[in-house]
Amino acid sequence: MRDRLKEYFQMGARFAKWRAVITIADGIPSLGCIEANAQALARYAALCQEAGLVPIVEPEVLMDGAHTLSRCDEVTEEVLRSVFNQLYTQQVILEGMILKPNMVLPGLTCSQQESVDEVADATVNCLLRAVPAAVLGIAFLSGGQSGELASARLNAMNFRFKLRSPWALAFSFARAIQQPALEIWQGKEANVSEAQRLCCIELSAIG
Repeated sequence: MRDRLKEYFQMGARFAKWRAVITIADGIPSLGCIEANAQALARYAALCQEAGLVPIVEPEVLMDGAHTLSRCDEVTEEVLRSVFNQLYTQQVILEGMILKPNMVLPGLTCSQQESVDEVADATVNCLLRAVPAAVLGIAFLSGGQSGELASARLNAMNFRFKLRSPWALAFSFARAIQQPALEIWQGKEANVSEAQRLCCIELSAIG
């Protein structure tokens, strides 16, 4: 990986991303699973910084399943604590990385789906417990949620915690904002204005 990262830097890359996937189900994730993924993420991040790249560190607790919001909260905090312990061990400069986590959400098939504000509160409070303030930016996953719901949840986080959050909170790829506009555009010149209008509405909703 060291040689590949050096090559990518020479080609002009300045960011890299490593995604570690954590599934919630009966008896999982195990401690061994969490620690193995945390170690891999931290080693990758250290090698990125050595090569001059900004590592995007993505520990993703999946939405799949019937787990509750509180169970997701518990697992997400455990994962984040393990990741940052390993980042410290690998001497990763926290100011020189971006965290790309999941939101704290109930599983897609859970019978209880909490409100936008409840998800916002659970997510940011989890981050406040587990993520150091030295991290400059948190760029959320938005896939798996509808564009409207993901945007509303991020907007609630920024509105409700604007005086308490030590990090900038945003989307990573921002699929939640871009996908509806892409569906309208469809590569056709005649649809450009309407797609741009929708994008402006989505951006103002989370601004």
